[in-house]
Amino acid sequence: MNSWREVRRHLNTNRHALARRADLLYPDLPRVGSTHLLTRPAWALPEPLDLHEVVLRWTEETPPVPVPDGMTYAEAMTTFDKPKLFENRTCYRLLDVSWPELTFTRGMYFDAVNVGEAIAHEFAAADLAGGPDIAVDLSSRRLVPDPTDLRDRPAHPAISMLTLRHDRETGETTFVLHWRDPALVAHGGGLFQVMPVGVFQPSAESPQAERADFDLWKCVVREYAEEFLGRPEHYGPEFDYETWPLYRRLTDARESGDLRSMVLGIGVDPLTFATDILAVTVIEARTFDAVFGAMTGANAEGHATMGVPFDEESAGRYVTREPMQAAGAAVLELAWGHLRGSRSIFARQILRGQQGYTRG
Repeated sequence: MNSWREVRRHLNTNRHALARRADLLYPDLPRVGSTHLLTRPAWALPEPLDLHEVVLRWTEETPPVPVPDGMTYAEAMTTFDKPKLFENRTCYRLLDVSWPELTFTRGMYFDAVNVGEAIAHEFAAADLAGGPDIAVDLSSRRLVPDPTDLRDRPAHPAISMLTLRHDRETGETTFVLHWRDPALVAHGGGLFQVMPVGVFQPSAESPQAERADFDLWKCVVREYAEEFLGRPEHYGPEFDYETWPLYRRLTDARESGDLRSMVLGIGVDPLTFATDILAVTVIEARTFDAVFGAMTGANAEGHATMGVPFDEESAGRYVTREPMQAAGAAVLELAWGHLRGSRSIFARQILRGQQGYTRG
């Protein structure tokens, strides 16, 4: 029998291949495009939805969280293979998707780790032993027959944001690509991903922060600060966004039309059940360079590459041939598909002349 560390190593070095195999366990569930990201018909959006049009609802109703016997997976990771970023922080748990509304309740980060990484570990162990027999080797996974049932297990969504730098004068559009280092992150290590990506959660552990940060845009700006500019994840319970220069600068760009963030859908990773809000931000080149021009390659979660051409060749390469996280492949394919559609809001309003929005 392989040791816990050996299985964990196999999981982290083969996540892409394992996700493709885990995908075969769910033949009856829809996918996002040609990718392996699981979804539901009601989660798809025919056109991109502006981020500010997403309505967030809160409920104190909290479905029960499964409690494993013995050591939890988060405890095992802490003991044997603790990533650099690994804290049991409060998260916003997704319960329902009914566009434009998303309903959330309170959750804890380790609750999702104890399900998602545990069932991924179980799958990796079976794979090491010669291939999983779902009836024998995947007993934990069988407890969640439908990974898209958000009330059946803790779903703490991340916002997977494809960032496009668009030059209106030349028409050139590029994107930022992230390689996630398995030594630094608890999920998605060893894979390419769009950037930034962050779990939707408050900036601090306090009731005030939980209320104030229940806002997708605030989460997105914090992730830009952390992943693009290297800001630490320490804000404090009474952090003032309105006086934060980066928040003001990006919000002003959003209102003027030099930046636009749009949601493309929601999906679930077949290996880990990680749930992602798929989104894209298009930033006018001068604004991008002024705000993020000093960005370096290395960051707290891996290594970033800027200037990747947003074209058919790159989209095809990272969607189908490179070890890309399923959510990243999905958002890249969706965004490219909308760009090619001449009547798409994405193509018409963003890449051919953006318009800002007026805050209510």
